[in-house]
Amino acid sequence: MNPNQKLWAQARDRLAAAVEALGWPAEFADLLAKQLGSPKAIDRLASYLYQAKPASMEMIIDEMLAIRAEIDAWREKKENRAAQAGYSAWLNSPERWDKEE
Repeated sequence: MNPNQKLWAQARDRLAAAVEALGWPAEFADLLAKQLGSPKAIDRLASYLYQAKPASMEMIIDEMLAIRAEIDAWREKKENRAAQAGYSAWLNSPERWDKEE
């Protein structure tokens, strides 16, 4: 097992322990971990479970979806910034101005 796989397994195990402490099956934690997509997000959900102690699966899923939405929004923001930087570089490039003259 490489270090990255070990990191994922440890995060998944922490989430499974948090889910089982609330009385839900460990398989539920596996599904949540797959949806979250990163050890940091998995740990974030595990922390939420330990602190908030939600009473239903729906509340856990809602928090998982909120974390996933924040990650997706962050990625989209980064992609938009990169695209804007490329467009701005093209607008200000000497090659562009030489072609228009």
